[in-house]
Amino acid sequence: MAKGLLWATAEDLARNRGRVLSLYRQILRSLNSPKLPMNLAARLAKKAEARVIFMLGAEEESLHNIEDLIDTGEYALSLLRKGEIPKYIQ
Repeated sequence: MAKGLLWATAEDLARNRGRVLSLYRQILRSLNSPKLPMNLAARLAKKAEARVIFMLGAEEESLHNIEDLIDTGEYALSLLRKGEIPKYIQ
């Protein structure tokens, strides 16, 4: 099993695919939470923002940056579950 030291190989990207898709779905689901103080238009705008963030992150090829993006997504998800809106999405 080859693993890139600095740049992501096809195996590295495949290994993270399920984790990233799960995180993406959970964030979109969490944005529908009634705990968040947002109307429908704001929810749709935040979902569009999250989609753009994930689309831009999909182009990332550095292993360290990919791991940082996943950590940031998990942190944002934890805030959304508490009913708070993360700063980078606000």
